[in-house]
Amino acid sequence: MYGDRDNPDREFSCQSTPRTECVVPLSQTDAQVFSDIHFYYHGAGGETRYEGTKTIGYLTGSRETQTSPTSIVVKNDESITNESVTGIVTSTPGTHAVTVSLTATVKETGKTQPVNETIRVLVK
Repeated sequence: MYGDRDNPDREFSCQSTPRTECVVPLSQTDAQVFSDIHFYYHGAGGETRYEGTKTIGYLTGSRETQTSPTSIVVKNDESITNESVTGIVTSTPGTHAVTVSLTATVKETGKTQPVNETIRVLVK
């Protein structure tokens, strides 16, 4: 999603299912573009902990442009938990990456599953 300071969710950019191309406008000195990226974590048959890192390479002026730790728990009675990160879109045009590198662990069984995803975001 992208928009302005008052509403970074004003315009739709892309989604993962079905996968669509992610395109956002670049920020300019006199017109900053804000973006709100949403991550959805699904339960895997019991309380599920997602741990690892995510990197959001198309945002500036925020720690989320660096690799940041992630630790999210989807409770037994929840089927999904979400997380949103809002920031200013870079003024550098081109393709930037959002990279997720997590491990999902089901508490009751100890079963683990890697969750690795790279999403290309075209800033133009």
